Amino acid sequence: MAIRYKCRHCDTEIGSLPFESAKETLQMLQRMDETEEERFLTYEKGGAVTVRCICEHCEQSLEKFPNYYTLRKWLQ
Repeated sequence: MAIRYKCRHCDTEIGSLPFESAKETLQMLQRMDETEEERFLTYEKGGAVTVRCICEHCEQSLEKFPNYYTLRKWLQ
């Protein structure tokens, strides 16, 4: 089991943690409420967890163009 981090906007894989180093992160993720969990976590076969976050490129784009926050899908 591993924890993978992917950008929720462009789907770029940011990184991953093997299970041995992910115990603290898993404990933190278990404290999320259901709304946060549905929005940011995906559970895959084999027990892997994908955390949907934001990559540097998308973060810079959102800082430069804040009106993108109003769009549901702004990368085509």
